[in-house]
Amino acid sequence: MIKRPNTNAQRMKRHKRIRAKISGTAEMPRLNVFRSEANIYAQVIDDSKGMTLVSASSLDKEIEGYGGNKTAAEAVGKLVAKRALDKGIETVVFDRGGYLYHGRVKALAEGAREGGLKF
Repeated sequence: MIKRPNTNAQRMKRHKRIRAKISGTAEMPRLNVFRSEANIYAQVIDDSKGMTLVSASSLDKEIEGYGGNKTAAEAVGKLVAKRALDKGIETVVFDRGGYLYHGRVKALAEGAREGGLKF
């Protein structure tokens, strides 16, 4: 019998390895990405306080259409950047969440950069 690898467990191992090296502070919070089959979510987190400062997802009313593609991911990146800039956050640390920097995760990062965030 062929066994499939548990890809989410592998992603969580990668995410723990990344999180050991990066953390968000009040001056430079962490931009976290979570990707599901149908949607994509982004949060700006201050790890020193354990608070989410800003969040956006493809489920927000500002994002139209299907949330599981690159155009929606780019729109989420622009939306989280706009909300972060409204709160006075200009620079962040990007946390890809154990996902490859490719496809939707890359589109979200590029959208956030276009929106004005620096990382």
